[in-house]
Amino acid sequence: MFNIFKKNKDKDEEKNDNINEDKNEDINSEDSDENKNEEEKNKNSGEEENQDMTEEEVEADVESADILEDDSSKGFFGRLKAGLSKTRNNFVSKISSIFSRTNIDDDLYEELEETLIQADVGVRTTMELIDKMKAEVEEKEITEPEELYKSFQAEIKRILIADDEELPLATDWEGLKVLMVVGVNGAGKTTTIAKLANRYQDNGKKVLLAAGDTFRAGAIDQLKVWGNRLGVDVIAQSEGADAAAVAYDAVQAAKSRDVDLLIIDTAGRLHTQKNLMDELQKVRRVVGREAGEERVETLLVLDATTGQNALNQADLFNKSVDVDGVALTKLDGTARGGIVIAVRNELGLPVRLIGVGEAADDLQDFKPEDFVEALFTDE
Repeated sequence: MFNIFKKNKDKDEEKNDNINEDKNEDINSEDSDENKNEEEKNKNSGEEENQDMTEEEVEADVESADILEDDSSKGFFGRLKAGLSKTRNNFVSKISSIFSRTNIDDDLYEELEETLIQADVGVRTTMELIDKMKAEVEEKEITEPEELYKSFQAEIKRILIADDEELPLATDWEGLKVLMVVGVNGAGKTTTIAKLANRYQDNGKKVLLAAGDTFRAGAIDQLKVWGNRLGVDVIAQSEGADAAAVAYDAVQAAKSRDVDLLIIDTAGRLHTQKNLMDELQKVRRVVGREAGEERVETLLVLDATTGQNALNQADLFNKSVDVDGVALTKLDGTARGGIVIAVRNELGLPVRLIGVGEAADDLQDFKPEDFVEALFTDE
C-alpha cells in the first residue's frame, strides 16, 4: 500500500485559488438575486454533516481521510467483488435460493418479483424481467430453474450494457474537457471529484477544480484543501457568490492555463427545490456557452443506499440539466444493489462509475460484464 497524494509544492500556489477576470455582463443579467430569499429558507435542508465546520476543522477532516490511499493488493475484480458483498450476500443469495427450486411455477415468479422490488430494482423493471423469464421458458422450453437462472443473469447484463457508449473522459482527448458534477448533498460529490482529479492527474492530464458550491458553509474550504493535497489549483470566490460567475471564471482560467480537464463542483440541492434547480440550469448554460457544448459532460452522483429516492433524483436532475452519466456511490454500504439496474433501464441513463469503497481504486469505471460476474459469483 502506498500513498499517492501529491502535496502542493509551494504555499504561493494558493494565490491561484481565486481569479478576478472580467466577466461578460450577461452572466449577471441572466439571473438576478430573485432566488436568494428562498435559498435562505432552504439553507438547512439536505446539508452535509460538515456544513458548520471551521476552516481548521475542514482541513483536519480532509487530511484524515484515506480516500485516495491506493489499495491495489486485491486487484480490480477483487475490490469490486468485496464492495458488492452486502448485495451479493442478501439480494443475490435470495435470488439464488429462488432458482434452487425443483420446479418453475407461479410461486417462483411471485417470490422473484417480491425480492427484486425489495432490492430497489423498481416495479417496471421487475415486471419486465418476470415477463422476459416467462417468455424464455416458453420459447426455449426451459424446465430447470438452474437454466432459467442463467437466462436471468444474461438479461441483467443486457439491461446494463449502455449501447457501447464510452465512459465520460475515459479515453484521451484534445483540448479542454469540462465535467460538471451534480447531485444532492451527502451523495459523495466532493469525494468523487477528488478521486477523479487524482485519476486524471496521474494519467498526465492537467486538472483544474472549480468551487461552484457557494451555498453550503465550508464547501469552498473543503475543495481548496483537497486541491492542496492533490496539488491542483481551485478557482473560487466567496461564500454566497454567483455560482455561474464562478463557472465562468473557471472556464476562462482553464483556457488561459491550457488545462485538459476542468471539474466543476456544484451546490448540493434537493431535486424538489425548483429555484436551486433553475440555478443549476443557469450554470450549465454558462459553461456550455463558454467552453462549447461538445466539450461539456454532466455527471450525476447518486447515493446507492437511498434506493428508489435516488431514482427520483436522477429523473428530475436529468430533466433539468440533461445528465450524460451517473456515478453510483456507496454500493459497498447497501444490501440492495438493484438501483444500478433501475437507473439504466427505467431512465435510460448509463451508469459510468461505481463506488465500492473508500480507496481511490474503489471508484471504478462501470463494466456490466464484470459487475454481473462479481455480483453472481460465490465467495
